[in-house]
Amino acid sequence: MQIPNIKSLSMKKVLFVCLGNICRSPMAEGVFQDLLEQNNLTDQISCDSAGTGAYHVGELADHRMRDTAKQHNLELTSRARQVTEEDLHEFDYVLAMDKSNYRNIMRLTNDPNSIKAQVMLMRDFDELDQGGEVPDPYYGGIDGFENVYQILKRSNEKFLAHIQQAEN
Repeated sequence: MQIPNIKSLSMKKVLFVCLGNICRSPMAEGVFQDLLEQNNLTDQISCDSAGTGAYHVGELADHRMRDTAKQHNLELTSRARQVTEEDLHEFDYVLAMDKSNYRNIMRLTNDPNSIKAQVMLMRDFDELDQGGEVPDPYYGGIDGFENVYQILKRSNEKFLAHIQQAEN
């Protein structure tokens, strides 16, 4: 999907968040980074990923998610980290993969009105299940990883269009 350049966009920062930062959020980051590159927007928008838990800090994405990414010509190279309260002041958009992680993100601040970030669910931008959750594929079969990729591809395309509309 080719999206026109955003004319007056100051550098925007996007953070994708799941539980352990080894499946859903690194794939969301990889898909979004690819969209930014395809649309020549890497000098206008940056992205990162994090987890609400510290279970996998420093690790690469799950090998099954990296294999799924490779099938779509993506390479997931980020290392897991835990989301912090500072992230809510540094990033413009924080996209949670599910409602549980959304609640955990919001618990990082005592004053939600003081944060810079707009915190949303990733699937707020998915026309097939708007407001739904990105399922965690960790304990399932390989099909779950492909399903997550497809959800994140659809959702990220619409999310990028959302940023474009907000800035124009």
